[in-house]
Amino acid sequence: MSRLQVVSGKGGTGKTTVAAALALALATEGKRTLLVEVEGRQGIAQLFETEALPYEERKIAVAPGGGEVYALAIDPELALLDYLQMFYKLGSAGRALKKLGAIDFATTIAPGLRDVLLTGKACEAVRRKERSGRFAYDYVVMDAPPTGRITRFLNVNDEVAGLAKIGPIHNQAQAVMRVLKSPETAVHLVTLLEEMPVQETVDGIAELRSARLPVGRIIVNMVRPEVLDETDLELVRTVPRSTVARSLSSAGLGGARRGGHAERLVDPLLTQAEEYAERYTLEHEQRAGSTSIRCWRTRRPGSWSAAARAGSARPPPRRPWACARPSGAARWSS
Repeated sequence: MSRLQVVSGKGGTGKTTVAAALALALATEGKRTLLVEVEGRQGIAQLFETEALPYEERKIAVAPGGGEVYALAIDPELALLDYLQMFYKLGSAGRALKKLGAIDFATTIAPGLRDVLLTGKACEAVRRKERSGRFAYDYVVMDAPPTGRITRFLNVNDEVAGLAKIGPIHNQAQAVMRVLKSPETAVHLVTLLEEMPVQETVDGIAELRSARLPVGRIIVNMVRPEVLDETDLELVRTVPRSTVARSLSSAGLGGARRGGHAERLVDPLLTQAEEYAERYTLEHEQRAGSTSIRCWRTRRPGSWSAAARAGSARPPPRRPWACARPSGAARWSS
């Protein structure tokens, strides 16, 4: 499995929650995972119900089996100071530049520099080793920018490497791209079974492949359980109201005659069934239109936030992710 797991997705699909749940799942059985945030929203801190994350790697959860999840909110300004110290040994001069506002100016004005620093810091965590020779983290999970920006965000180092032909910047950009375009990386996209998120996901996959970035899985979030199948839905459309009222009455829910309690339940029950049928049809249309995409599925309701509590050693209340078993062409899980 790839050691750098990048999680993106259209806004509102739950990508931060999925990233956190994936980090917990990967940390089981004694593994160590780093969960990285790059957008400055402090979404991870909110999800784990802890204070705002500083620019340092901090343990925020213990996974089942004793594994640990660390978190890091990457600050572009401080990342640039790290970079200047690493390659140019500026030390106190770098701190003076920060006081003068030069660091903030550079990360705001320089094209792509912010993204270079963010991806570079994550890739450094992937490559970092302890004195024993073991990797510092078994997995690094990045809560990345939304689908519409993900390809440019990850590919900016390639552009920088092309602009700076020699020197530390060129070498750093090339080192980052060697990680991002290798089997060490997988870019997952989170979606819902709705038209706009699915279309944006399909477009995102095309952009990633065009940039030769490794596409991982499509994670379908908040999938509703199939309460009614096709036969049940057809029955809903054709069954007489009186039959439904008598069935409710026989179940002990009041009288079936007009004005009876069971009879009054018919309209709201059929309305709910119609709403479910509409949603069921929409989800199946989106699934049918995306049969070539590999998929992980998550169930509704979103219980991952409850599982992703800081310091929680308890396993989540249900299996955190379900993986499709592709046979021949990859497909959606069902």
